[in-house]
Amino acid sequence: MTATPRNAGKPGAAELLSAHHSPARRRLIRVLGLGGLLVGVLVAVGLSLFLGSRSIDVSTVLEALSGGRSGDAVEQMVVLDLRVPRTIVGVVAGAALGLAGTLMQGLTRNPLADPGLLGVNSGASLAVVISIAVFGVASPAGYIWFAFLGATVAAVLVYAVASGRTGPTPLSLTLAGAAVTAVLTALTTLVLLRDLDTLAQYRFWSVGSLVARDAGTVVTLAPFLLVGAVLALVLGRSLNGLALGDDVARGLGQRVGLTRVVAGIAVILLCGSATSLAGPLVFVGLVVPHVARRLVGADFRWIAAYSLPLGAILLVLADTLGRLIAQPAELEAGIVVAVIGAPVLIALVRRDRGVIR
Repeated sequence: MTATPRNAGKPGAAELLSAHHSPARRRLIRVLGLGGLLVGVLVAVGLSLFLGSRSIDVSTVLEALSGGRSGDAVEQMVVLDLRVPRTIVGVVAGAALGLAGTLMQGLTRNPLADPGLLGVNSGASLAVVISIAVFGVASPAGYIWFAFLGATVAAVLVYAVASGRTGPTPLSLTLAGAAVTAVLTALTTLVLLRDLDTLAQYRFWSVGSLVARDAGTVVTLAPFLLVGAVLALVLGRSLNGLALGDDVARGLGQRVGLTRVVAGIAVILLCGSATSLAGPLVFVGLVVPHVARRLVGADFRWIAAYSLPLGAILLVLADTLGRLIAQPAELEAGIVVAVIGAPVLIALVRRDRGVIR
């Protein structure tokens, strides 16, 4: 007799939503849920501004944000020059990585895919190492264009390797991404082992952090982020077609090759920008789409929409938590995200009986 899994027959939130409500009511519930997540982003932003390794009165924070100058100058500087920029970068980078992860999982039909699968993280890392070792760049703000360029070149290389004669497929993208990532990681390690000064500077960027980030860089990268987000949201229906398989998608009149190219461009723009802003953060682009899928089902239009606020909430809260649990020091956001993301992903796998849908 075959044992019945403990959770078999217990539908998740998305299944219950589909089973008990009409399409119009499901849409209303999803819209309200999205509104709730946007409120959650505001709450996360508020916590990030008011909480930190340094205790600052609420009145001082409010005065600094409103432009007042009668409070403690040092505390106001902490709010305006440290907390505000890292909060803005956290919201933008988290949203971009969450959306990029959704695209990668839809593009490759691989539930364990994340933006790093295209070699984005490894390409950005190698470019940052080169910028430090060769050009003497010494600040996170100086790494931005090097990281973005490295991420773009690596992703284009992966696509070129995976394309072959018939264009990229989910399997060829996965294999090409793994191969290019391995080569770029080896080159990065080679440079770091030969230059300890470069290693000392690089390690702070590579762990994934929102510290000492300049909010002005978000404005600089805004066009890339905006174009990538628009492309990703528009591709929702096409990703639904890809989920049925290439042959079915073509039978429905979809241009599979064009969809993959446009999705790849969106991933490069989103993940390249986010990685250059906050470093090679892991788990955001992997976990967020799964959480969104549990909430809204398999429709990539809604998964993409939910991934934006979910990614922002996860990264901003992780950064805030890192400031609180190691006072007076701080834990980098990338470490906290990994600690949070791993158990969440394991729980999702176990709840779905080992298969993430």
